[in-house]
Amino acid sequence: MRDGRLELAEIIKIQNIHADLAFLSACQTSTGDEDLPEEMVHLAGGMLAAGYQGVVATMWAITDKHAVAMAQDFYSHLLSHGPESGKWEGPLSARAPEALCYASERMREKLGHSEGALHAWVPYVYFGI
Repeated sequence: MRDGRLELAEIIKIQNIHADLAFLSACQTSTGDEDLPEEMVHLAGGMLAAGYQGVVATMWAITDKHAVAMAQDFYSHLLSHGPESGKWEGPLSARAPEALCYASERMREKLGHSEGALHAWVPYVYFGI
């Protein structure tokens, strides 16, 4: 970050009551700290603690190429069925699990069912209320 590291404790302090959905398209955003194996301390958990209703995160490393495709398919589905389309009322976080499922299905259609293809979509998880 411009002013130095952004620590998880700082994110949690934000407490944004209007936060709805965070899509964390980076490696291991739902992976805990090896020094705290008993704790669920990770970026996705921090976003929930900061007030987000839903968070899409990753359990391990992802590739840039597949991350872009997942995000495009996720948001394409989410927004085409969101409040702007007249097809949905309520927060986008409520539609996020469906949009993530759609993006995962699209990735499976594109890449097949090989072990390598699994690494493109399996890392993505949804946390939410």
